[in-house]
Amino acid sequence: MRFNENADLDTSQIDDLRGGGGGRRGGGALGGRVAAGGGGLGIIGLILYFLISQLGGSGLGGPGGGFELPGGLTGLSSGQTADTSQAAQACRTGADANTQLDCEVVAVVNSLDGYWTDAFARSGQTYQPPRTNFFTGGVNTACGSASSAVGPFYCPGDNEVYIDLTFFEELETRFGAQGGPFARAYVMAHEYGHHIQALLGTTSRVRSGDVGPTSGSVRLELQADCYAGVWANHATTVPTSSGRPLIVEVTQDDVAAALDTAERIGDDFIQTQLGGGQVDESQFSHGSSAQRELWYTAGYETGDPSQCDTFARGVDLG
Repeated sequence: MRFNENADLDTSQIDDLRGGGGGRRGGGALGGRVAAGGGGLGIIGLILYFLISQLGGSGLGGPGGGFELPGGLTGLSSGQTADTSQAAQACRTGADANTQLDCEVVAVVNSLDGYWTDAFARSGQTYQPPRTNFFTGGVNTACGSASSAVGPFYCPGDNEVYIDLTFFEELETRFGAQGGPFARAYVMAHEYGHHIQALLGTTSRVRSGDVGPTSGSVRLELQADCYAGVWANHATTVPTSSGRPLIVEVTQDDVAAALDTAERIGDDFIQTQLGGGQVDESQFSHGSSAQRELWYTAGYETGDPSQCDTFARGVDLG
């Protein structure tokens, strides 16, 4: 995946909550601070599920419930606010997105907002973009406090996405994922999928602690994967404010890398490869590797959000 080097980037929806540094590829900071929050929902917290189950600790809350994650918070102080000025200076064009991880995520966020704005408008609705927060170590949100161990997550309590950018390195080193910009974009697009669910009221259909192979939690995650695939289908045609597409190339290798990432965050893969145990479908909360690939592919091949109804009566989840 490559970005149009001359395209302008918009950092208005980005809050950088990390402490000083350079903001270059590898997770360097752009600067800024964060305000404290209150209780909700972790999303790619499949990873956290195994950290907690193996190490002991409090449970992971479902939709509308609270979660408290292990690990100390760093650089946080109640009442402080985020600073976007350094991000604006560092991430100006697609050329920056092609060389800097922070700016790559900014560009993907711009593309996601552009696609979903148009998709909602076509259905007569108004899209409300989420804010995306970069943090290091830990963060306080309207869904409670979270450490980096949770991975990227969406908080419906404040309608914001949170990510420690070192997660992408973790995907490649600990999970053995191929990685690359389109695989990273899949992760962000999945979290945006949860925002779409919150806007449409889908999130409220899932009960806290609902797990199992056909549970509401699994359906929610698979639908978010499908929404990610829908965006991926349109990625090279979503225009910037200048009218030109921000993303100029997506290859089959890019698509394969995204599918590889989906596979490596499936419940069965995590249980057997990282949890060191047997597959226990009764504890599924995100879906199997095959299901995650299936629903991402469904979105990618159709480019149609209406094909992502994992809650439909009699639907085959795969």
